[in-house]
Amino acid sequence: MKLNELRDNEGAAKRAKRIGRGPGSGKGKMGGRGIKGQKSRSGVAINGYEGGQMPLYQRLPKRGFNKPNRKQYAVVNLGLVQKFIDAGKIDAGQPITEDVLVASGLVRRKLDGVRILAKGDLTAKVTLDVTGASKSAIEAVEKTGGSLKIAAPAAATE
Repeated sequence: MKLNELRDNEGAAKRAKRIGRGPGSGKGKMGGRGIKGQKSRSGVAINGYEGGQMPLYQRLPKRGFNKPNRKQYAVVNLGLVQKFIDAGKIDAGQPITEDVLVASGLVRRKLDGVRILAKGDLTAKVTLDVTGASKSAIEAVEKTGGSLKIAAPAAATE
């Protein structure tokens, strides 16, 4: 093979349709844009505009409220904690803090804290120190003889 023999596979590069190049091209004169009007001109972006009719997003009722400063927690299931303990990525003998969870790779980033949920089975006796946990998760940890301490989230520094 030589450099001058290199070429794309058959059908890999499709030639662009050349718009507005005479009547024989099939896309001549108005270039497939129809006649006159805003959309036949260049530089038109009409997203959600319905020609003066009330747009759909304004006709539909608005419900609820999105809290602008809501807390977002990294969620961890007990089953995953057990899986990481079995794999040797987390030492069950030491207290498991949020930093330990991040270091082990179980949590990518803490966000506003780590919250433990009860999905899955926990068999190891562990001491967890996290920002939040569900009631059933606290019960599941205490059933194995461990403890789950919920620390107040660190105040955001802005």
